[in-house]
Amino acid sequence: MKTPLKIVGALLILAIAYLTLWPVPVDPQPWSPQTDRGFTGDFAANTRLADLEKLTIGDFHGPEDVVVASEDGREIIYTTSQDGVIIRVDTAANSASVFATTGGVPLGMERDAEGNFIVADAFRGLLSVSPDGKAVSVLTDSVGGTPIAYADDLDIAANGVIYFSDASTKFGAEAAGSTLAASLMEISEHGKTGRVLSFDPATGKTDVIADGYSFANGVAMCPDSNCILVNETGEYSIDRIYVAGPRKGEVETLIDNLPGFPDNINRGGIVDGKQTYWVGLASPRSQPLDDAAQTPFIRALSYRLPPSLRLSPSAYGIVVQIDEDGRVLQTLQDPSGTYPVTTGAIEGDGWLYITSLTSPHLGRVRYPQ
Repeated sequence: MKTPLKIVGALLILAIAYLTLWPVPVDPQPWSPQTDRGFTGDFAANTRLADLEKLTIGDFHGPEDVVVASEDGREIIYTTSQDGVIIRVDTAANSASVFATTGGVPLGMERDAEGNFIVADAFRGLLSVSPDGKAVSVLTDSVGGTPIAYADDLDIAANGVIYFSDASTKFGAEAAGSTLAASLMEISEHGKTGRVLSFDPATGKTDVIADGYSFANGVAMCPDSNCILVNETGEYSIDRIYVAGPRKGEVETLIDNLPGFPDNINRGGIVDGKQTYWVGLASPRSQPLDDAAQTPFIRALSYRLPPSLRLSPSAYGIVVQIDEDGRVLQTLQDPSGTYPVTTGAIEGDGWLYITSLTSPHLGRVRYPQ
C-alpha cells in the first residue's frame, strides 16, 4: 500500500506546485468593482433584439463595425471582419463581396472627408483604405518609440484629427493569437495598460491623449469636437476626455457601473437637442471576475486551468442608447443570445445595424421601432 500512496502524494504535490507556481501570461492586479445591479432600472431586460434580421457577409465572421453609404440610390454597408477583410454588403440584394484586404484584423472604421476608409487594425495599427478599396496604407503603427499593439476603435474630429484606442500595450492582439484572447488577458489582469491616441494627418504626428485604461475600446467624438467619449471595457464605464478648448486634458466619467462590458460607441441622432450615442455591451458582467477582483491569485490560477474555465463572453445581446450627458435613453436586448457578442449599433436609412465580434452575419432591426 505504501507505494501507491507515495505515488498519489507525489502527484498531489506536483498538482499543487503547478497550480501555484507555473508561469502564466497575466499578472493580475487588485481592484474594486461596484456592485453589479444587473438588468434592472434603465437596463431592465427586454426582447427588442430577438427578431433582428441577419444579412450575409459571405464566408467571413465578426462584423465589428460598419460604415453606411448610399451608392447609386442603394444603401451599401461596408463592414470590417475578423478575417482580415473589409466586406461590401448590398442590403437590397443581401449579397456580399470583398472590398479590401488589410493584412491584419480590421476593427473600428470611419470614413474621412476625402472618402477614404480609416481603419483601426488590431494587428497593423491605424490604416487608410482608398475609396475604391485598392490601396491600403499605414498611417501610424507606433507612438513615442512604442508599438501600437492593439488598435481598436476610432473617430474623426471636424479638423481631420483621428482619435483612436490602443486597447492594450501589454497584450498585443497579434502576439496573443486573436483579438478576443488579448482582450480577455488585459481585462483579467486589470493592469490598465490601454491608452487613447491621436493622429494628425496634416503633420503625421501621433500623440498619447490619455493612458491607464483597463482595455481602452470604443471612441466617439463629442458634438463640438472638443472632447471624445471612450469606453473602458474592464471598468464597465465610459469616460469623456477633453481634447481641445479651455478644458483640454481633463478626464471625467460620463457613465459607470454598466451591466456589461462596453465595446464600441457610435454617434447616433439628436434627441431633445442632444447628441446621442449607441454603445454595444459585448457580454454581461462576470460575477466570478468581480468576486475575484481583490484576489489576484484566483485570477492567475484560472490561467493554469483549461480554457473553458476562464473568463469568456456570455451569450446575451444588448445595445444601449445614451445622450451626451450620459443619460440612458433606451436599450435593445436579446437575452437568448442568438446574436452574440454585440459590439455596437449604427443608424442608417431606417435601420439600426447591430455589429458583433463573432457572428457570421450582420444584424439589423428597424429604427425607430
